[in-house]
Amino acid sequence: MNWNVVYLPEAIKDLDELDGSQRQAVRKALEKLRQNPLPETEGGYGKWLGNKNNLDLSGLLKVKLRGAGLRIVYQLQRVEDQVLVIVVGAREDNLVYELAAKRIKLRNLK
Repeated sequence: MNWNVVYLPEAIKDLDELDGSQRQAVRKALEKLRQNPLPETEGGYGKWLGNKNNLDLSGLLKVKLRGAGLRIVYQLQRVEDQVLVIVVGAREDNLVYELAAKRIKLRNLK
């Protein structure tokens, strides 16, 4: 079963700001997520986030793109069989996690 991947508008901007090779790596990772976005504990690709530097990211998952130094932070919406991409970006001193926390608070996603 393929899941629907939807993006926050800010996540689309994140994608647009990546260079070509980074964008291609993210698209490959998103295709894997489309096929199985479940957490690793359930046989999928995502890792639970929890608390990162006093940021409550519980309920969110991440995928690391080690070679590109990027992270994809997303929320699994099981009822609708969809993956909501919240942020795509470089790890850079936890900036990606700070952006995720801001965006979920702004959009009241918890």
